[in-house]
Amino acid sequence: MSQAEATGAAVTGAAATGAGTAGAGTTGAGTVPVTGRRPQTASGFLALFRNELHLTFRRMRTKVLLGILALLPILIGVVVKLNTDSPHEGGGGPSFIAQTTQNGLFLVFTALAVALPVFLPMTVGVVAGDSVAGEAATGTLRYLLVAPAGRTRLLAAKFTAGLVFCLAATAAVAVTALATGATLFPLGEVTLISGDTIGFGDALLRAVLVAGVVAVSLAGLVAIGLFVSTLTGSGIAAMAATVGLVITVQILDAFPQLDAIRPFLFTHYWMSFSDLLREPMYWDGVWKDLGLQAAYVAVFGSAAWARFTSRDISA
Repeated sequence: MSQAEATGAAVTGAAATGAGTAGAGTTGAGTVPVTGRRPQTASGFLALFRNELHLTFRRMRTKVLLGILALLPILIGVVVKLNTDSPHEGGGGPSFIAQTTQNGLFLVFTALAVALPVFLPMTVGVVAGDSVAGEAATGTLRYLLVAPAGRTRLLAAKFTAGLVFCLAATAAVAVTALATGATLFPLGEVTLISGDTIGFGDALLRAVLVAGVVAVSLAGLVAIGLFVSTLTGSGIAAMAATVGLVITVQILDAFPQLDAIRPFLFTHYWMSFSDLLREPMYWDGVWKDLGLQAAYVAVFGSAAWARFTSRDISA
């Protein structure tokens, strides 16, 4: 099924729902015209949400991006393993990498630490940037908007689908890293970066918690990409602008001379998940990160809504 066919099917279903609603206004005396806005039901939103998930994850580009993310932990694990086994090289490096040689579970944290600054935001930027502009470019957005779906509900479905992709992308890294680490390195009790030792079960729960924090940390980027996507009818332009913005913000965050604005950059607290690998866990940086993401979602989500609900769709 092509993207246009899938969108057409969703439109047909929404139109049928609208027709059923209109039919409820008939009486024995004849047909009574139905006026006003149709109700925005939860079932209608779920139908749009399922359609967005289908469109997002069926694209070959999405599958390739997830495949690249899954390949990254394997490459890291193999390199660390070869470096450890080499008689000419030491096993030094950043703390996460050094810990990986002692326990394969740390490959999850290492892979996330490597993927978060570059690979994860780029893939999320591509998907979020293409969410509206891509459908406008192919002409399928118009079919969605003529159905009794509502622009607000459609935008909410696209944002929620973007969050699901963040979870899927993070899971692709974490699950592959766990499998690779278990294959190449020993498992058992985990020594945290604070020096404390916890059992493997507790460490696995922390890995799940860290992966969840990383996924939610990308929520602000989803809102930014969605807003950029409403500004243009070109999917490529929206994707390039979103990814370029991520790179620019990360460059600005690297300059200590910009300390006054760095705490307000959406990338600033991304690496705060490392504080969860201490005993006890430090939550200050994590809460700042989540609060900052919520602020970006509120600001750019509102901007995307204002733009999208007043936009003249000509594609």
